[in-house]
Amino acid sequence: MPPDFVYAQNLPTLGDSSREDLSPLKERKLGEQIMNSVRQDPDYLDDGPVSEYLNQLGNKMLETRPQARGETSFNFEFFAVRDPVLNAFAFPGGFIGFHSGLLLAAQTESELASVMGHEIGHVEQRHIARMLSNQKTNALIPLAALALAVLAARSSPDAAVALATGGQGLAIQKQLNFSRDAEREADRVGFQILNDAGFDPQGMVTFFGRLQASTRNYADNVPPFLLSHPLTSERIADIEARARDQRYRQHVDGLPFFLAKARVRVLQDSTTQGLMDANVFFDNQLKSEKEENQIAAKYGLAFVAMKQMNYQKAQMLLNQTRQQIAHSARLKASMQQSSMLPSLLIDILAGNKQFEKAATEAEAAMQDLPLSRGIVYQYVDALLNAHKEAKAETFLRDQLVMYRQDPKLQSLLAKAYAAQGKQAAQHIALAEAYALQGSLQSAIQQLDIARRSPDAQYYDEAIIDARERDLKQKRKEEMDDEKKRH
Repeated sequence: MPPDFVYAQNLPTLGDSSREDLSPLKERKLGEQIMNSVRQDPDYLDDGPVSEYLNQLGNKMLETRPQARGETSFNFEFFAVRDPVLNAFAFPGGFIGFHSGLLLAAQTESELASVMGHEIGHVEQRHIARMLSNQKTNALIPLAALALAVLAARSSPDAAVALATGGQGLAIQKQLNFSRDAEREADRVGFQILNDAGFDPQGMVTFFGRLQASTRNYADNVPPFLLSHPLTSERIADIEARARDQRYRQHVDGLPFFLAKARVRVLQDSTTQGLMDANVFFDNQLKSEKEENQIAAKYGLAFVAMKQMNYQKAQMLLNQTRQQIAHSARLKASMQQSSMLPSLLIDILAGNKQFEKAATEAEAAMQDLPLSRGIVYQYVDALLNAHKEAKAETFLRDQLVMYRQDPKLQSLLAKAYAAQGKQAAQHIALAEAYALQGSLQSAIQQLDIARRSPDAQYYDEAIIDARERDLKQKRKEEMDDEKKRH
């Protein structure tokens, strides 16, 4: 998946001209449309604890840089994809992704935060909007081709380039000439965010320096991050100079950083061989002198055991992990906002078919972590598996009052209805889930099925008719937009 649409950072400084063709609202809408496709990709890491860790880290950085959210104050979304190559990327409107390979390569939280800050810099400076606005003058890359390039070339930026450019080499070369300016701009913003958020500024120096050194070992096969974020000696020198001007600040990495890396290592390759390799890695990591590495290794071994369906071993290792954390006030404090431990426990209990106990643990975890969406989904799954469909339905209805735009909640509500034989309600909920995912035609089809359901009442039919009119109008506007683009 090419970062920043392969060439989003290779742009001239267009100033306010970028606003003429792609307003912040349109930019956000485009990002949401692309994310709807990304979330359906099998390599999208739909893992609650990892997603929550990345978003907590990202929001901590954004607290120091509220202007990065733009005049519409949109929420950023930070996410991970399963890919061993070292890469990170940004989509329009504040969607920032990380390859699993990059997460594992970061040796400190400050290194990871430096890449995150850099990508936030690209979004804040609207480099993507500038590129898309510039396509009218350069006849460059239609939006549909960009979206295809994003999804089609995960580990091969060359393939993405071929797909996106359509042979327009001259226009691409023209934009490449501006890459250094855009990259320096993102470095400057990212460095300031990194420093203001309390991270070690040397993290950017260290990580980018290691990237630069790695090119000597790659020969022609340069890491994708360097292809799409050209790294020059001048940039490295500029970052080093900025770091020297800052007073030394030590940043103590929280335990969630190490646990997130352990989870990602397992999730990156959950095949039989992948789990065996992860097991060997964690066995070796147990010998580390650093306590955080030891705890992360034990947690990783528990996660591997759970994936291998050895629930007794997983429970034992997780208990040992929790006991070791409990002996350190510092480590315990760093875990207060993390769902890493309760989420794994719930998965172990559910895997062992202890659904009522899993639901009880999830209910307790929600009290401690009211903002954890992952725990909410686990709680509902446990209730449904425990055949407590009515309780799940009531809970989901309450959740949807607060989180109306969450397609997962609608999908789970459809499951709760289906388990109770409420066919019309099931298909209405499915229609809402599809609509939120951008699949308007599928949503309309679900409403038609709901209308023909034997238990559809007059009230249901009124809801279906009103919603169908709304979705058909949106679908018509969507098709009109597609015609204009071609």
